[in-house]
Amino acid sequence: MSGSLLDAGAVIGCPHGGRVTPATTPSGGLRIAGAVVATGAHAYVVTGCPHSVAGVPSPCVTVRWTADGSGVTADGSPVLLDTSAAECFSAALVPQGPPVVQAAQRKVTVR
Repeated sequence: MSGSLLDAGAVIGCPHGGRVTPATTPSGGLRIAGAVVATGAHAYVVTGCPHSVAGVPSPCVTVRWTADGSGVTADGSPVLLDTSAAECFSAALVPQGPPVVQAAQRKVTVR
């Protein structure tokens, strides 16, 4: 799998327009231009998702990444790429679609 490394400053959203951010500010680890490289060890939350089903709010609240395709690790955890498989979930753990990674200047590409 190839793609660009995601860092803590990556702009990511849920498929309904909510904002995806690290649950805690990643510290230490591998850095690119001062930003921590995102890994499978980082938890991500969603805020501001307006999704509803039949008029009942069902916002995305978390993202689960599958970061095992590149073979590249940082601090022993697989790095996240802009092409890594992921899924947004509601509080009831209902899958609600993949997150959207905004195109950005590529700092490091993994092939």
